[in-house]
Amino acid sequence: MRNIAVVVVDMLNPYDHDDADLLEKSVEQIVEPLSGLIRRAHRSSHARLIFVNDNHGDFTAGREELQRRALDGRRPDLVEPVLAPSDSPFMPKVRHSAFYGTPLDYLLRSEGIDTVVLAGQVTEQCVLYSALDAYVREFSLRVARDCVAHIHSDLAEASMRMMERNMSAELLPAESCLDV
Repeated sequence: MRNIAVVVVDMLNPYDHDDADLLEKSVEQIVEPLSGLIRRAHRSSHARLIFVNDNHGDFTAGREELQRRALDGRRPDLVEPVLAPSDSPFMPKVRHSAFYGTPLDYLLRSEGIDTVVLAGQVTEQCVLYSALDAYVREFSLRVARDCVAHIHSDLAEASMRMMERNMSAELLPAESCLDV
């Protein structure tokens, strides 16, 4: 029985936007631990691996198109190691939260998942807002602290403190996130 979901947020990124240079430096630090978390979650019998990614305003874009654009972008080296396995759910999103306008809540509840592990980018934006939405939906919350990337380190630190203090999130290293 799966009771944990690892939700990877917004890792398909062509890095052609404002602040991309700042974000890239942070993503460089998380690619290795995140790719390991993805592999472990994909192989786990008690974890569900789910990818949610911004569609960048293109409502016709799905997994393949978003992957292609990211791989054709400035930093394919930051994308290729963290691509979604073809048998993992993939949900395009249009706003900051992985829950907003997506079937994520339905999927988690239909599979009896009670714990959400968040990883991806950007800590002070989409990860934070996804954490809040998981919390208000009464999921237990974990954040893989070595698997979230930021643009502004001060805002990321404040966001992590908020998730821990205000949302009862456990801030854990990737290797501990799947522990039951």
